[in-house]
Amino acid sequence: MTQVDVIVIGAGAAGLMCAAQAGYRGRSVTVLDMGKKPGRKILISGGGRCNFTNENATPDNYLCANAHFVKSCLSRYTQHDFIELVDRHGLAYHHKTLGQLFCDNNAQDIVDILLTECEWAGVNIKLRNEVISVSKTEIGYSVTTEQETLSCESLVIASGGLTMPKLGATPIGYKIAEQFGLSVLPTMAALVPFTLHQHDKERFEGLSGISISCEVSSEDGTVFKENILFTHRGLSGPAILQISSFWRAGQAVTINLLPEIDLRQQLADWREVQAQKSLKNSLATILPKRFIEILHESKAIPDCNINQLTHAQIDELVNYIHAWQIKPNGTEGYRTAEVTLGGVDTDELSSKTFEAKKAKGLYFIGEVTDVTGWLGGYNFQYAWSCGFACGQYA
Repeated sequence: MTQVDVIVIGAGAAGLMCAAQAGYRGRSVTVLDMGKKPGRKILISGGGRCNFTNENATPDNYLCANAHFVKSCLSRYTQHDFIELVDRHGLAYHHKTLGQLFCDNNAQDIVDILLTECEWAGVNIKLRNEVISVSKTEIGYSVTTEQETLSCESLVIASGGLTMPKLGATPIGYKIAEQFGLSVLPTMAALVPFTLHQHDKERFEGLSGISISCEVSSEDGTVFKENILFTHRGLSGPAILQISSFWRAGQAVTINLLPEIDLRQQLADWREVQAQKSLKNSLATILPKRFIEILHESKAIPDCNINQLTHAQIDELVNYIHAWQIKPNGTEGYRTAEVTLGGVDTDELSSKTFEAKKAKGLYFIGEVTDVTGWLGGYNFQYAWSCGFACGQYA
């Protein structure tokens, strides 16, 4: 049986970060992953350019049943620390809106940095090595894969969530947690497009590819101001992906289609200068023409000129455009979701070390834990922060 100090299950963002840190402490570290290559989720993120952190990351950008849990690791390894790391490796990157940082070339550059760090730290990475079982031993843990059995003093679970099963996502991390008596909170797909009920899908299917800058609100009062995108299945775009983390089945979302324009004032202005112009054509100058045509066909907007609008019609139109309510049928699920909401209950873990309180030497980091960031590099930053923190102790 091969004996090492630390075994990390999962060669993703958090797992590789943790492995390198533990290796730099002089620990012998082996990373196990069932995939053909490390960092598979990193490679496809951000359209292949990896939105690797966010300059504005704070604990407020995360969902967690324990609101204070994320503060510790984010304060000990910040976005500025990771930016310093990629700068040292000469990564070429650029800034986008809302604090997002992307690779200039492609996401492989981030994976290469992590692999270089692991190489310098003496980490052994074993790919195509699916974990079959884990058991407790006198000194730590025994991990059996399809090829061999290894034993370790510290076992780090960085196996990810359930998103993107094509990349090999499995519930193994949750199963190991439950095996050792840890609570696992219910999971669901997050940062994911909405699907629509059949009548709405048929109504809007001609809009696929159209994007509108909006303000989207969930029933719990959360608001995001970014683009929405009509798809052939429903609604996507940054604002929709963001709000999906706060949406629950059966709820509606409210969309302000003109967050930068007061429609009531705009109608009054039009009445002064183009009273004879049709309402439909006027609205098509401030919202996509095809969208207005569909609203017109479905009688959501009156078929009249500007000067023919009644006060009641104006009230109804203003409410419709500024507070358009739509009730999703569901989401596209784990297949296209960027992250998994829920997971290993953080109350079961030390916020300093990520060690399980009930199982000495067992650690959980990354997406397998009940920490979910906003869209825009926040989930990667959590991976770097918790991987770094855990690596100081595992």
